[in-house]
Amino acid sequence: MQFLEQIFANLAQNGDAVVVQEMRGDQTIPWTAQQLLSQVRIARAYLRRLRLKKGDRCALLANNSVQWVAMDLAIMAEGLIAVPLYARQAPGELVAMMKDCWPSVIACGEQSLGEAIVQEWPEAPPFFTFENVFVAGREPAETPLPAMAEGDVVAIIYTSGTSGEAKGVMLNAANVGHMLGCTSGRLDQLMKRRGGQDAVFHYLPLCFAGSWIMLLTCLLRRSRLSLNTDLGKIAGDMRAAAPDYFLNVPALLERMRKAVDEQLWKTGGVALKIYRKAKGAWARKHYGTSCATDRIWLVLANRMVFPTIRKKMIGPGLRALISGSAPLNVDTQLFFMMLGIPVLQVYGLTETTAICTMDDPDGKVIPGRTGPAIPGIEMKLAENEEIIVRGANIFPGYWQRKEATEKVLRDGWFYTGDQGEVDASGNWKIVGRIKNLIILGSGHNIAPEPIEDQVLQQLPEANQVVLVGNGKGYLTALITGKVSGEKAQQALGLVNADLPHYKQIRAFHLVEEPFTIESGLLTANGKLKRDSIAQCYREEIAAMYAAAAPA
Repeated sequence: MQFLEQIFANLAQNGDAVVVQEMRGDQTIPWTAQQLLSQVRIARAYLRRLRLKKGDRCALLANNSVQWVAMDLAIMAEGLIAVPLYARQAPGELVAMMKDCWPSVIACGEQSLGEAIVQEWPEAPPFFTFENVFVAGREPAETPLPAMAEGDVVAIIYTSGTSGEAKGVMLNAANVGHMLGCTSGRLDQLMKRRGGQDAVFHYLPLCFAGSWIMLLTCLLRRSRLSLNTDLGKIAGDMRAAAPDYFLNVPALLERMRKAVDEQLWKTGGVALKIYRKAKGAWARKHYGTSCATDRIWLVLANRMVFPTIRKKMIGPGLRALISGSAPLNVDTQLFFMMLGIPVLQVYGLTETTAICTMDDPDGKVIPGRTGPAIPGIEMKLAENEEIIVRGANIFPGYWQRKEATEKVLRDGWFYTGDQGEVDASGNWKIVGRIKNLIILGSGHNIAPEPIEDQVLQQLPEANQVVLVGNGKGYLTALITGKVSGEKAQQALGLVNADLPHYKQIRAFHLVEEPFTIESGLLTANGKLKRDSIAQCYREEIAAMYAAAAPA
């Protein structure tokens, strides 16, 4: 049975079971399987009245909600191609994507979103709002699903565009079906194939490939998915949802770790002493340098400190955190493992239907690595340690971009653009992006991400660190956040001490305001737009190189 048929069959069978719930303020609004199906039928009927043809594109521009879920399912059920877009992204960037794929219609969660598009693009296709669609009235009759071939494109998801124009990644029914089988299999392992519903919390935008796959996996598994609708209330919603697992980006896990450190620092007393001693003991245990008293501190912390942290931070019942979108810092992964909370890392790109590797819940999770390749997927290293992949998860191409497609799809392999390494057990580690490599005037090639991460670990006050230095004699850095020059210099001194001379950072410039999506310096999923940053701060960068490098 094709994946969409299976999801609809599951919803029909689940009836009164809650499958999605919105968390709005102090309220949790539950939607049963039957209610969600009803919303899908209403949306399908509305789309049919627009007389769209199979294969027409329908842009989906809205914040997370049950109606987003219903509209996405309705678009696919009508044989249309969903183009999910990020509601917080700048109208100019959204218009560029829509001009690329030229949707027949735009489904907007709010009137203001559609109006912003029209203001930027007066010739835009017509838009409608969810308010137009989901109105009270008689529910239309059930309509059979149209036939869907394995090669039919079901979604076009745009890449983040870290160093250039975003490209539309076409994903077909075979890609999605294979991936849902892989994700569900891994979650079966995590949940030990127990009966009943999985409880899943979700706060990331559903328009991202990984989020979309998680949503479809939840519907396929008959899970109860709790949607956060206010990023300012993630902590409270997380505890209220009492999840078995949920998808994360490293930035949130880093903030959670820092919040615990800050709270215990303020509390002080015996709890702080036990916590600090236990952290040191845990790190030494991981690196194989334990001393005689370490076990005592870990026992004390597991009895007196760690249970309280787990309860306040996440609540009971959590089986694992799932982390993707970027490599997670080893210290952060060790922190959660110390608390008894496994962190399972995932690596993938939109072009690989979101996932290439996943930590195996039944295997040995190695901090700093992203697990082995998922079933049915081959991975290996090519020139410059570039990761290349082939399998049923690989996209058929970019929308109307033949040259760009041929550049990354060669001889059956997808060239990811990521540098990596793999150990003897098949566990992968992501080093950085090849296009981010800094090539000094000396010819040294440097991946900036590991060094940037080291500086951030030494400088918790910083929001971002960006290395620059292409064609120059040495590296310099832009550091954002409320950071003093003295602390920045100390942090760089500590990092430089363990680096070869050509990787050392010789100068820095402080930027008080962090880079944001709204400023155009971060992508929709929070990654650095390095070219835009370099252009925006070209004068400051030039000034760092105009001065003599510090000794």
